[in-house]
Amino acid sequence: MSFLKNILKKREPRVVMIGLDGVPQTLLKKLMDKGICPNIKKLVKSSRLYQMDASLPEISSVSWASFMTGTNPARHGIFGFTELKPNSYSISFPNYLSLKEKTIWDRIGEKDKKSSILNLPGTYPAREHKGILISGFVAIDLKKSVYPQSLYEKLKSMDYRIDVDTTRAKDKDFFYKDLFETLEKRKKVFSELWDEQCDLFVAVITDTDRLQHFEFDAIVDENAERYESAMRFYQKVDEAVGEILDKTNDKDFVMMMSDHGFTQIEEEVYLNRILVQNGFLKWEEDPPSEFGKMAKETIAFAMDPSRIYIHRKGKYPKGSVEEKDVPKIKEDLKNLFASLERNGKKVIKSFFFKEDIYEGDYLDLAPDIVLLSNYGFDLKGNPKAKEPFDKTHFSGMHTRDDAFLITDKEFSKKPHIEDVSKIILEKFNG
Repeated sequence: MSFLKNILKKREPRVVMIGLDGVPQTLLKKLMDKGICPNIKKLVKSSRLYQMDASLPEISSVSWASFMTGTNPARHGIFGFTELKPNSYSISFPNYLSLKEKTIWDRIGEKDKKSSILNLPGTYPAREHKGILISGFVAIDLKKSVYPQSLYEKLKSMDYRIDVDTTRAKDKDFFYKDLFETLEKRKKVFSELWDEQCDLFVAVITDTDRLQHFEFDAIVDENAERYESAMRFYQKVDEAVGEILDKTNDKDFVMMMSDHGFTQIEEEVYLNRILVQNGFLKWEEDPPSEFGKMAKETIAFAMDPSRIYIHRKGKYPKGSVEEKDVPKIKEDLKNLFASLERNGKKVIKSFFFKEDIYEGDYLDLAPDIVLLSNYGFDLKGNPKAKEPFDKTHFSGMHTRDDAFLITDKEFSKKPHIEDVSKIILEKFNG
């Protein structure tokens, strides 16, 4: 059997990247130490496990775009899951077609190399490239989520699911059943598409992020009611990773990563309500039905999760802030958020002006300020919130500094998610 296995593995070497959406490096270490993830632990023993910084803001749409292009948001053009349309208060939803930079697979495709990109967030709608693609979330139509189109009927017949049904996450029995079933279907697709000829194989498991948003308490508390269920799910995730690793050979270059970390939520923090209470934001109706109800007296407003925009004259239909006043407003906002406390705890850890963290042709589209909270304070841009603080059914929130990267490459300093594409491209440029 081992002889046959070796015969089957004789092919051109591949670069293999396995993504676990949202899995923190600190949690992964604990899961390996507890014996929950033996396959990942085996990979780490032959490589290195790094804690990695994610994007700003630390969300999937931005981080995965930074991974796939190796650039910052002012170059790839993705700053969040939502944006306001130019000179408007209407919401738009950036997608794969909004990406301004070439991806890793675009670049290696120019060298006649093929890629299989499976369940990577931010790749909807699927577009042509040299290889195959199955979009990850946010994807609303399976038929528009596959390239080439010949894959559609195959996935449909397998009842493939792009995502779990988070609208029913409060029903815990349904939620866990859905998680396990979705992961099984994902594993099957990964396995069947492995045999497609490719030079780069990227497979992402996003169900980990879903579990952690709604059940992070069950992951970190051994006395929690659903702790065993959460651990069984991670065992299944490890098995899915193991199935891919078993298909690799000694000449393949294998990596793993996450796009951000996670921690428990103490409270959700509604930035627009804080701006209202401190005189920076005024609505024509309160709470507003939409961003279009912003009054002309507004100085600044927030968009999910932590982006602050100054209401500039000429940029927004009712904008009234003159450019000469922007520097003082930025300092006033910095002072406001630096002093923000809840139950004696500082809410904001770091405060970034866009010029300090972004560079590129799309800097003008960037938020003026990006906030990074201390662990436990989940920043939100919901304009309809009536109170500045609340606690809902979410139990886990993203973190920037605790993503993970497994690779044999040595780093002299902490890696950043933008570095990962460079590692992959080196394998094709060498």
